[in-house]
Amino acid sequence: MGRRRPTRPPLQHRPLINRQQQRLQLRAPTRNRRTSSRSHTTTNDQLPAQDTSCPPVGYKLRDPYRDVWVRFHSLPESKRYADDESEYTVVLERYNTVLDELFGGADVYVITPLWTTEAEVPSSQPVTGYWQSLLVEDDPDPEFRTYCHLIAARRPWRRGCIDELLRDIADDKVAGVLITDTRMQRIHYPYDGGADVFLATSEERDRMRDRHADWCSSHLSGL
Repeated sequence: MGRRRPTRPPLQHRPLINRQQQRLQLRAPTRNRRTSSRSHTTTNDQLPAQDTSCPPVGYKLRDPYRDVWVRFHSLPESKRYADDESEYTVVLERYNTVLDELFGGADVYVITPLWTTEAEVPSSQPVTGYWQSLLVEDDPDPEFRTYCHLIAARRPWRRGCIDELLRDIADDKVAGVLITDTRMQRIHYPYDGGADVFLATSEERDRMRDRHADWCSSHLSGL
């Protein structure tokens, strides 16, 4: 029996990315993948250059930047999903509180991925703010390769300005979004159940972690 072509690709600072980076309904991959950056021209020429040893993909940031990383959970007792509006209020309050501390009064990039099996952004899905494309799953057969096309939108940060997006992330309808300052020194990677946050220094990370210690995992790993 022949191999089936995948119909649903897996999902998924110094500047932070330089110091060692369409909504979708996909989940993060569960196995290691070879990731490379393709040489496309970005329409966001103000975005900083990125170190290809650590691509701007949320689930790949924690290991190389563990010294500036902290994870916050969205609900008490590490509950993953909200069941009612009162819990959604808590989820959004925690997201926005951290985002305010990171980006209050500044501009941010909201970076969203578009996953395809083609190296180019499909013409049927025109996008504005194209940044770059990454090969996240290589395969000798081109039909089994998976590409991540990153779209970046710059906007002033205002509390609540992306609540609809954050709520979709909390419900696992959207994944892989990064919110970053314009120099990519601080990154917020929300997921269903919490957020991974990357600060400019370990000391800054420690101060933020201590301010919101009740939102952190009790596990020694911090997960």
